[in-house]
Amino acid sequence: MYSQITDTVFMIKPIQFRRNEETAVNNYFQQDMSESIEEIQNRALDEFDLFVEKLRENGIEVIVFTDTDSSVTPDSIFPNNWITLHDDGTILLYPMYAPNRRLERRDDIIKKLKEDFFVDQVYSFTDWEEKGLFLEGTGSMILDRPNKVVYAALSDRTSIEVLSDFHEVTGYEIISFRALQTVDNERLPIYHTNVMMAVGENFALICLDCIDNPVERARVEFSLIKSGKEIIKISEEQVSQFAGNILNLRNKSGQSFIVMSLAAHESLNKSQRKALKKHGKLLYSPIPTIELLGGGGVRCMMAEVFLPTPTIVRK
Repeated sequence: MYSQITDTVFMIKPIQFRRNEETAVNNYFQQDMSESIEEIQNRALDEFDLFVEKLRENGIEVIVFTDTDSSVTPDSIFPNNWITLHDDGTILLYPMYAPNRRLERRDDIIKKLKEDFFVDQVYSFTDWEEKGLFLEGTGSMILDRPNKVVYAALSDRTSIEVLSDFHEVTGYEIISFRALQTVDNERLPIYHTNVMMAVGENFALICLDCIDNPVERARVEFSLIKSGKEIIKISEEQVSQFAGNILNLRNKSGQSFIVMSLAAHESLNKSQRKALKKHGKLLYSPIPTIELLGGGGVRCMMAEVFLPTPTIVRK
């Protein structure tokens, strides 16, 4: 059976972080700052380094790659959107909505992963970009790996056609729905599923209020209950504080962690924190610049590594 959580992630150290105008058109979490580009980059780098340090201090392995200066990739700090790494040695690559985000896909990273882990195949869905259809990794999809179920909120960045292709390749059952947020008194699609829900080893954190359609809401809730997950509900206001953008990890000793930003942690009430603590230690770090300008939280910053090591494969 495949594992739901891992003890290893890879992250991209930013060298030119800023607000990405190409993604701001449908990421309503993104805002702007009056500081200079240099000040913004320095703040983002400090937040990144502190977060990596906290993960490593708690025994979670973090592989850090540095962004390249050969292309303009302000969102490279969010690698989970272009790649996923699986227990069976498969690497999957995904079609990205914004043209400048497509530049984040790096052969050198894949080459390094092949050197350190067992990789059986690399499969790409990126041809869908030519048709204007997208699926942005574990931003678009919340994977329940042991049960082979994928939860996906349809949007400009999450196309049902590419989801169907993902199903054909991986065999995952698709639970798709519409997740909405209120922007200027209008209900608009949430750009990524992982800002409104997360699935851990034994729990699911979700804003069911974002799913306006009662039939779709019931289908999602039933599927989570069927899978044996404890459902922890959050509000739309908490979603705006990235409370849904969390990740369940473990360390090398097997201890479970619920990783989130400081803003997400502070938005949770006592009851929600108590419920989460049953499933792992709460580990949080401040990333206000990255959240404000990037419109993504800590979950977006981590690409989970499930690839087996060569030693495990030989056994």
